[in-house]
Amino acid sequence: MKASERRQRILELLDNNQPRKGTELAALLGVSRQVIVQDVAVLRAAGNNILATPQGYLLPGADTRFRRIFACQHDLAGLERELQIIVDCGGKVIDVVVEHPLYGEIRGYLMLASRYDVQKFVADLKASGARPLYTLTGSGVHLHAVEAAREDILDIIASNLAREGFLLE
Repeated sequence: MKASERRQRILELLDNNQPRKGTELAALLGVSRQVIVQDVAVLRAAGNNILATPQGYLLPGADTRFRRIFACQHDLAGLERELQIIVDCGGKVIDVVVEHPLYGEIRGYLMLASRYDVQKFVADLKASGARPLYTLTGSGVHLHAVEAAREDILDIIASNLAREGFLLE
């Protein structure tokens, strides 16, 4: 299979709005994961909006859900609870954004939609020894873009985050 054909196939495999790991794509296409990484870089340079998330590569579809940005603040102990509140109410945590004093806005795509996703993210965070992005701010302030099927779900998420003391007013 030629590189151009393989890249087209990657776009087709990512077109169902479900994340796919690079190793999965590599196995499906009979190439190494590094070839997939390079192909994704070429596809991005060509203008394709491919996101790299902890669950894999994602080609976002049309926005049919409601979205809201939540400004939050907590310590490490609050990280898992904050994310659980959002997904337990039916929200999907799209990303986390912090304002760095030198680099400006830093964004990490999370794509967490269930308790399982949250537990895996927290376990992976601990296993990697990495620090959460909000620790770069000094104050712990960060933003989450959250999607939900209905506006009232976002209202419930806001209420629950505020009740736990995570939401900045």
